Amino acid sequence: MTIENGIKVFAGIMVLISVLLTQFVHPGFIWFTVFIGFNLIQSAFTGICPASFLLKILGCKSGDCCK
Repeated sequence: MTIENGIKVFAGIMVLISVLLTQFVHPGFIWFTVFIGFNLIQSAFTGICPASFLLKILGCKSGDCCK
């Protein structure tokens, strides 16, 4: 799996978890969803993505977008 695909999978899983937490645990978890969205937007503009660093450590290969 490339880092680009790993980031998409990771972001999707985190959004689903945050929605479930908001629905079943506490409405305040909506801010977790907001944080995830904000992080995706800032990474598009800056090219800095914390998840990509984690995926590199875990051994994912660099794709065309993330070197």
